[in-house]
Amino acid sequence: MSPKELLYVEDALGHTQFLMNQARDAANTLQDPVLKQQAQQIVNTNQQLFTKFLNLV
Repeated sequence: MSPKELLYVEDALGHTQFLMNQARDAANTLQDPVLKQQAQQIVNTNQQLFTKFLNLV
């Protein structure tokens, strides 16, 4: 993997982690169970993406 490609993967990891943290915060503060579940699903999806990007390294 070239250094530039590695930078792209690191950037993707950072963005995915940020989105995961935002969704986790939302899931922890939302009162509506449907919205809370959707936010948790976003957390789970971003966790899977994070793992996939991490496996590229």
